[in-house]
Amino acid sequence: MREGTHPAYGPVVFRDRAADYAFLTRSTMTSEKTIEWEDGNTYPVVDVEISNVSHPFYTGTARVLDTAGRVERFEKRYGKREAG
Repeated sequence: MREGTHPAYGPVVFRDRAADYAFLTRSTMTSEKTIEWEDGNTYPVVDVEISNVSHPFYTGTARVLDTAGRVERFEKRYGKREAG
């Protein structure tokens, strides 16, 4: 890679405050805040609102919408369309 073209790529800790969960990975994101990780080294930390630990889709708490009820209410209100 050419020097000065790409952002710095290094270790960063991403922390999900809602689930009290953090993981160390490599990223181009940076932060002024730092955290001491389990290995004793200090890394920049990026706080995120949601991660795979707190996301409803991954935790199995996602709500399923009742689309059949919505269609029936629409047809009742505006009438069913005739084919043809």
